[in-house]
Amino acid sequence: MSLSLSTISREQHLEYIRSLPSASHMQVPAWGDVKAEWRSESLGWHDPSGRLVGAGLVLYRQLPRVKRYLAYLPEGPVIDWFATDLESWLRPMLDHLKKQGAFSVKMGPPVVIRRWSAKAIKAGIQDPQVRRLRDIEATTLEPRAFEVADRLRRMGWQQGEDGGAGFGDVQPRYVFQIPLKGRSLEEIQKDFNQLWRRNIKKAEKSGVEVVQGSYDDLPVWQELYEVTAERDRFRPRPLMYFQRMWKALNAETAGVGEPDRMRLYLARHEGEVIAATTMLIVGGHVWYSYGASANHKREVRPSNAVQWRMIQDAHAMGAHVYDLRGIGDALVETDHLFGLIQFKVGTGGEAAEYLGEWDFPLNKLLHKALDIYMSRR
Repeated sequence: MSLSLSTISREQHLEYIRSLPSASHMQVPAWGDVKAEWRSESLGWHDPSGRLVGAGLVLYRQLPRVKRYLAYLPEGPVIDWFATDLESWLRPMLDHLKKQGAFSVKMGPPVVIRRWSAKAIKAGIQDPQVRRLRDIEATTLEPRAFEVADRLRRMGWQQGEDGGAGFGDVQPRYVFQIPLKGRSLEEIQKDFNQLWRRNIKKAEKSGVEVVQGSYDDLPVWQELYEVTAERDRFRPRPLMYFQRMWKALNAETAGVGEPDRMRLYLARHEGEVIAATTMLIVGGHVWYSYGASANHKREVRPSNAVQWRMIQDAHAMGAHVYDLRGIGDALVETDHLFGLIQFKVGTGGEAAEYLGEWDFPLNKLLHKALDIYMSRR
């Protein structure tokens, strides 16, 4: 098929996203407003009749002192990744980005290559021979995903390091998801492990109340988030980042009959907020985005309570998947991310491996210089 590519308006981009069952929250036009330190642009692919058949949000980050850019399409673009003529989709994009001054292109194909059931992962954790997810036979494989990877390599794309998106932004290669479509809440909770079900009941008996927060509650969120960052040893984002995210994402769905793009949930106990989470929504895909909790009152299990409320709300709005986002692939207790996968596996969902992020050096010298710079950070 002969395709043409051009820049499109935010309205055209958003209309196309709304025509799909779902797309990444990082591929909606408003995500460019969230990432204020990047310049953003919407691209559209048109078929010979002029119909819009694909879209992509590009973020441009300028190199210091040089008018050259890294062009980044997080979890995108939104195109037909299984097309046999994939090059006819990506070549016009590369040509356009080069004209815009890009020295390198990074993208994250939203293509799942493997899935593992919670049952398979639990068995793997018990097996001393298993150290990583890939040591376990996948519950399902997507053969077409391997073909996509082969096509990308033949075109000159290079598979990036796991988890690194550059400039401090990291998109997970491995995520954990709970399928919701065609399942009742009773069926979903039945797949929770015994500990999860017990913790939900304990939170209820202890009087933990989960409510939706508002923009004005973001400072309360931030306090808990910074406590969590200190405890788990990561650098927290500032309050203004979440305020900007709230305004930008929710402005995109205001007045059109869609759920808010971003929600805040607060778990209270005896009048005190002791856990909080953010939720993102695009079509039928719902993400648990950020989470925070206090150092005290952990015994009343607010984190389990807030997750269960979010799952219930996602189910009520007709979502087909509740996405708990990133996990590590290590299945050994000594790994610092082991507790995270253990917590998420308890929901009875499934781990999914995406193709990961891919790079195309348009200027090999500058691309190599960026690699060296990033490795020394």
